[in-house]
Amino acid sequence: MLFPMRIVSVLLAQPLPEPFDYILPDGMEAEEGAFVVVPLGSREVMGVVWGHKDSSEHARLKAVSAVIDTAPPLPKSVRDFIERAASYSCASLGYMLAMTMRSREALEESPVARLVRPTGAPPDRMTPARDKVLVAATEPMAAAELARKAEVSSGVVKGLVDQGALEVVEQEVDLPYPEPDIDMQGKTLTADQQAAAAELSDLVRSREFHAALLDGVTGSGKTEVYFEAIAAALRDDPTAQVLVLLPEIALTQAVMGRFKERFGAVPAEWHSAAGSKVRRRVWREVANGRARIVVGARSALFLPFPNLRLVIVDEEHDTSYKQEEGVIYNARDLSVMRAHGAKATVLLASATPSLETLANAQSGKYRHLKLRARPGAARLPDILLSDMRESPPEKDRWLSPPLVEAMDQTLSAGEQVLLYLNRRGYAPLVLCKACGEKLKAPDTDSWLTEHRYTGMLICHLTGFTMRKPSHCPHCGAEGALSGIGPGVERLAEETRQRFPKAKIEVFSSDTTRSNEALMDLVNRMERGEIDIMIGTQMAAKGHNFPNLTLVGVVDADSSLKGGDLRAGERTFQLLSQVAGRAGRAEKPGRAIIQTYAPESPAFELLAAGDRDAYMEFELAQRELLGYPPFGRLGAVILSALSSEDADEWAREFGRAQPNAGGVDVLGPAPAPIAVLRGRHRRRFLVRTDRNVDISAFLSAWRDRVKAPSSVRVTLDVEPYSFM
Repeated sequence: MLFPMRIVSVLLAQPLPEPFDYILPDGMEAEEGAFVVVPLGSREVMGVVWGHKDSSEHARLKAVSAVIDTAPPLPKSVRDFIERAASYSCASLGYMLAMTMRSREALEESPVARLVRPTGAPPDRMTPARDKVLVAATEPMAAAELARKAEVSSGVVKGLVDQGALEVVEQEVDLPYPEPDIDMQGKTLTADQQAAAAELSDLVRSREFHAALLDGVTGSGKTEVYFEAIAAALRDDPTAQVLVLLPEIALTQAVMGRFKERFGAVPAEWHSAAGSKVRRRVWREVANGRARIVVGARSALFLPFPNLRLVIVDEEHDTSYKQEEGVIYNARDLSVMRAHGAKATVLLASATPSLETLANAQSGKYRHLKLRARPGAARLPDILLSDMRESPPEKDRWLSPPLVEAMDQTLSAGEQVLLYLNRRGYAPLVLCKACGEKLKAPDTDSWLTEHRYTGMLICHLTGFTMRKPSHCPHCGAEGALSGIGPGVERLAEETRQRFPKAKIEVFSSDTTRSNEALMDLVNRMERGEIDIMIGTQMAAKGHNFPNLTLVGVVDADSSLKGGDLRAGERTFQLLSQVAGRAGRAEKPGRAIIQTYAPESPAFELLAAGDRDAYMEFELAQRELLGYPPFGRLGAVILSALSSEDADEWAREFGRAQPNAGGVDVLGPAPAPIAVLRGRHRRRFLVRTDRNVDISAFLSAWRDRVKAPSSVRVTLDVEPYSFM
């Protein structure tokens, strides 16, 4: 007689397409979503119970080794999101689960620390050292920490413990986050802000899925509006959780103070720069529903929220939300998906919305909330175009006469200047003047950037680093290597020569390698201790410098180059954001944009302050071509160890293309960066009509070709990078 076996399907956090079946031993219980340990080959690995089944077949299945009961089961809304996100992104189901299980330590019990605290009993003999310890012991802390704080030896602390004046207590390391105070008074809102906050709060309280665009000019107080929506969500449901996504780690740090000012507590913080202990605490507190507000970068979207009521995507247009390696996804799009599955509200906030989001708002699919002015006396900066053909810089200089004159006026008035150039280092290209050789990273078609401060040549694509040689590696000529074009270091060199008395700082990822260095630079700029800041994109977003009245954009044309269909849109968005740093307080601001193409619609309409006209222009161009938001785009990238293999398998892939209506395929063609880390790359670009399931098309196409393991196939739904 055959007896039914209890079988569970377990999804492993591995690059696997589906769950594996295991026997659940007698006496062991594991509900759906439970974390378990199972054998995989010779290893023991973690996974999640994805389903149950009964079977009377004597299949040779391995048994579940253990159920992890120190963490609550993964909620169904999270499991459903993983399945939908994997299907949409053409990623394996297990790989998507791995995004959710970023902190394996969080599945264990919180570590316990042994701390000391005063008992109130006096020691038998008081000494100055003992007195210093008891004064310093204002809260439970480690004995070594207390000794350092009191500036005494550890023996003094031990003596107080032995005498009963201090006692040892055990305390969990990962404490719950402080509850936000939703009754704290926020800033006084303008009429427009009040209307937007009220409508948004109504959406949150409905406890149904809603999507909204908060469309407000730079400095219009979008953060204050969504603070009111956060308060409404937390007030309406005592277990509600809120996620706020920011595009850059730098913004995560800058915005924390504003949260504490509004809610009396710092929210949980999740991003790649957070240490493993921080991530362990955040993950556990989120899973247990105790982290009410989480602020983080795009990967925070995969945290296991049991009751997510509001998702906010700040600066939703920002390309940083697109992950280009590993699991390729756009956090903006998946945020809408995540909120839909949780019956929550998703708010997309921007001064320069993406065309896809704007089209959804204009069609009524998303609510469209508008903030058209800055509060108080602050107003939008004047934007001027400096035609580099009429007013070129001096030879081997990069600042035009109109911009230099404006900088001189600004500094004379005691105000601050921001120069924007989105190129790190000293020069973006190193060229041999003897033979014309352009120095590239090994096995990569990427130029090396010169960093003169350190004397290094760096590939910002692969991370390859070398010291700048004295001889050309190609022809051997001595002293012939020269940096071509400007980077922020070269611009700083010119600025110091022109304004020797000015306090000048460079703001880039090379000069702010830690959160502490970043915040120190931002704080000094806010306090007026810096006269001229020269920055990359890090300086363009989210910062509020009250005394900054002039922004200069040094090479505005660079972002228009290349075959990127979003080049114009990105240029308009980025320059709007950069210019918006000026005049954010009472003093009026202005921005000067250096360009060789002032007739470009992106520049003309930016200077005219007519964002809507530019968006209509871009939408019309996209509609003619059937590009997003009027169509769909996908990319297939094949890479192989040789150019011949890449061509052969690209042809093989092309022959396997599924027949489908409303689909156009371009390629294969070498990628603009045809060799990357020793692999030769070929690309297909797929354009489909809006009603075509491009994810299903790409997945079906990939599955038709059984390429060897040496050939890699990457699928990208709605690509943002065309390199």
